[in-house]
Amino acid sequence: MEPVAMHISNGIINGPVAAVFAAFALAALVVCVLRGRRDLDDRLAPLAGLVAAFIFAVQMLNFPILTAGVSGHLMGGALAALLVGPWVGALCVAVVLVVQALVFGDGGVAMLGLNITNIALLGTAASYLLIALLLRVVPRTPAGLAATGFVAGLVSVVVAALGFVGQYWLGGTVDLGGNLAGLAGTMVGVHVLIGVGEGLITATTVVTVATVRPDLVYALRRQGPATAAAPAAGGVR
Repeated sequence: MEPVAMHISNGIINGPVAAVFAAFALAALVVCVLRGRRDLDDRLAPLAGLVAAFIFAVQMLNFPILTAGVSGHLMGGALAALLVGPWVGALCVAVVLVVQALVFGDGGVAMLGLNITNIALLGTAASYLLIALLLRVVPRTPAGLAATGFVAGLVSVVVAALGFVGQYWLGGTVDLGGNLAGLAGTMVGVHVLIGVGEGLITATTVVTVATVRPDLVYALRRQGPATAAAPAAGGVR
């Protein structure tokens, strides 16, 4: 068993379940396109391309977890949600997953709907909901923004891992230990460690961008009138 292979390979989940999630992922991405078009402007469009390229590049770099040959990499949902918003962010991550599956064989093509659901949709949605909540209560300082990015990154990884557990429960075809609770515990335990790396990368990147160009951080711009003036007055300092 390789519990941290978030890119599900062909044959791990049966065909009917994979087909259902493919249809769900396609419908959800259509919604993201329709909603994301409202946000796209001369500032967000090029940034979305840069975010997708950055996520693609960093996903190619694995970092070791524990000592048993286990490794993880950035998923990117929280970072994308912070910088370009949940709708465009989910599209950025989905594009990366499609390219990885079709060109590099990272994740089965037949399992693409499952992987998009977990990493691009669930991970991004969970992280943005948490970001929207945290940015209303934490100080608008580099430390506050870093804490938000760190927590959102960690949570997004765990949520994506639990998404796989649910899919395996619905249609798993290989033996991953025979105990769903045990599988969930293993997935969560290991992905919390991976999430620490995700959170650190997310926090560092977002604080760097916000320090130089706070107007490029979608999550800061989308706050209510009471807090919107903070980035406009000079950004996160």
